[in-house]
Amino acid sequence: MLILIADNESFVIGISRFILRLFGWKIIGPFPHEYKKSVLIMAPHTSMWDFILGRLGFNVLGAKARFLIKKEMFKFPLRHILTWMGGLPVDRQKNNNMVDNVSSLYETHDSLCIVITPEGTRKRVEHWKKGFYYIALKARVPIILGFLDYEKKEGGVGPIVWPSGNFQEDFRKIEDYYRGKKGRHPEMFNLE
Repeated sequence: MLILIADNESFVIGISRFILRLFGWKIIGPFPHEYKKSVLIMAPHTSMWDFILGRLGFNVLGAKARFLIKKEMFKFPLRHILTWMGGLPVDRQKNNNMVDNVSSLYETHDSLCIVITPEGTRKRVEHWKKGFYYIALKARVPIILGFLDYEKKEGGVGPIVWPSGNFQEDFRKIEDYYRGKKGRHPEMFNLE
């Protein structure tokens, strides 16, 4: 019974919208559904709450966003829950080329939006990881800029960046968009 309710899209959207409103959050959209394949980056990422708020926001926007999680987590009983939530198992061994492996997923799916946090951790980092950019470049898909701003209590999606191959120029545009956005723990975000 619970799975039937959870699979009812309008029910999930309504509950997600209700929870976000209850906590005073506003979702900014619309989601660019015209792009069947994309990389969606989310920043700032400073708290485990980001996943919960992001998941609720994606539900409200009708985004079928998937996320990467280490394959070791896909064991009973978590396997079914993670799959239902949009998890994609990945092998995170050091000798494994994540960019090639993740970009190849786009060849095997008709529609795929993978969410990546470019900071790679909730702790403060001075430089974002570049993998999301090279995954999008290799898969020839756009990068959708997703955000959570705890100060304004807003989340959603902003501009789209098509990777040109000029990393420095494209990355400057991406960073400029995120400047001033506040994470739950603003001191952990390097683009204050």
